[in-house]
Amino acid sequence: MTWAAFAAAEPDFARTVEQRFGAFRHHVLATLRKDGSPRTSGLEADFRAGELWLGMMDGSLKARDLRRDPRFALRANPGEGTGLGGGDVRIAGRAYEADAETKAWYVEEAEPPQPFHLFRTEVTEVVLTRVEDETYLVVQVWKPGEAVRTLKRT
Repeated sequence: MTWAAFAAAEPDFARTVEQRFGAFRHHVLATLRKDGSPRTSGLEADFRAGELWLGMMDGSLKARDLRRDPRFALRANPGEGTGLGGGDVRIAGRAYEADAETKAWYVEEAEPPQPFHLFRTEVTEVVLTRVEDETYLVVQVWKPGEAVRTLKRT
């Protein structure tokens, strides 16, 4: 599912997630290494034209990982301290390298440093975890074809 489809299905939730990612420039991407173990890397995520884009340096290990296995998890930068202002946001899905025409369009739109890899994402899960009233841990989970589930814990 594209980001636009998720945003159409859950506009308030999508807006909250985008704002959380927009609060900081650098985030954490998890990919799978050749041996199946996890790799975490810094990344700038971009919400543009109804898509979540992942851009990275040419020849980077995370790009190699995604070419081999498209599964990823992306965590918004939690910010300073332990407050997690706005909550802890994670997106999971699959990422596929953009074709030359799409990449050329993106270069015109975003003017990224060259050379680079560009991946378009398919979203399979979005999770927002936050503290409410300094009492409850609230976890909101969305998956394609389902409404947002909200779990509260004390």
